[in-house]
Amino acid sequence: MQGTQPEHLRQRDARPEFWQLSMRCCQLAGSVDVAFLFIFLMLGSPILAWINVVSVAMYIYAYRAFQQRRNQLAVMLIRVEVLVHAGLGTVLIGWESGFHYYLLMFIPALFVSMPTRTAWIYAGWLWAYYVGLDVLMWFIEPLQPISSNALLGVHVFNLTVVFCMFSYLALFYVATVTRAHKKLASMATTDSLTGLFNRRHMIELTEKVLARHQRHPTNLTLMLMDIDHFKQVNDQYGHDMGDRVLQAVSDLLKQSMREQDFIGRWGGEEFLAILPDTNFNHAGESAERIRKRVEELELYSDGIRVCVTLSIGITQYRADELLSDAIARADVALYESKSAGRNRVEVAEV
Repeated sequence: MQGTQPEHLRQRDARPEFWQLSMRCCQLAGSVDVAFLFIFLMLGSPILAWINVVSVAMYIYAYRAFQQRRNQLAVMLIRVEVLVHAGLGTVLIGWESGFHYYLLMFIPALFVSMPTRTAWIYAGWLWAYYVGLDVLMWFIEPLQPISSNALLGVHVFNLTVVFCMFSYLALFYVATVTRAHKKLASMATTDSLTGLFNRRHMIELTEKVLARHQRHPTNLTLMLMDIDHFKQVNDQYGHDMGDRVLQAVSDLLKQSMREQDFIGRWGGEEFLAILPDTNFNHAGESAERIRKRVEELELYSDGIRVCVTLSIGITQYRADELLSDAIARADVALYESKSAGRNRVEVAEV
């Protein structure tokens, strides 16, 4: 049961994008510390150089912990490293070094990685640590000062790294929010099984087309389609096979539509297509091609071919009529197709 799993296993799939970002930041921070190792060796500061050796080792260990999905251990190592490293760097060479900037990187991470109330508590402790470090440096001199030029170089380097990391974080969050909005929009407008527009969105799209049609009348054709004997497919081969049939037919319908056409799942095994600027002849030819392609679909269940056919009813929209009236007329044509033996196209004359 989930309650008996170790903490790192319970978090295996929690906020995957955040943990991926954490791994990348871990790599970046380790690379920065490698650069600092050589910088401080060149400046003749062996203590600071050794601090960066330890920091690199901690980031390597944290990265391996992320790979093993031991996320809490990795986060703890990163927090300890940043807090201690920022504090030591500030005390050793001064506030002007800019090591304290790295503490600010914790703020967005806190509110993403933990509950809001807990994040505020940690943010309060971080504020106290930051202010305490600032006040401390008002009363003491750096323990291992470096030249003013070197100090300026370290400051600019730290400022640049933090600037780049904040920019990367902002880009990451904007991309995450954008993906979330697109996913929500897709969930609201499409059918989850077939990937076609759902009934509500089809009505919205059609009403927009009809509004344009009122201003600039053109041929507008509706095509209502239904998979024949679909209940028998479910009963004989199971609902999984029924889902496969719906997906296969939906993919074929999407491939058969033009760019200006749109199609949606209208009911259980029923589909509605709206074809702007299309007369009866062209719609009939298109419907016949679709019917034949569905008939040729090769779907198998335990080595047995599952035969699928499609009945289609076509009508054209009449000026100033309600959408429901046009769909009802297409439904009548579809019923006639079913009554005449199925697997055929019927046209409702206007």
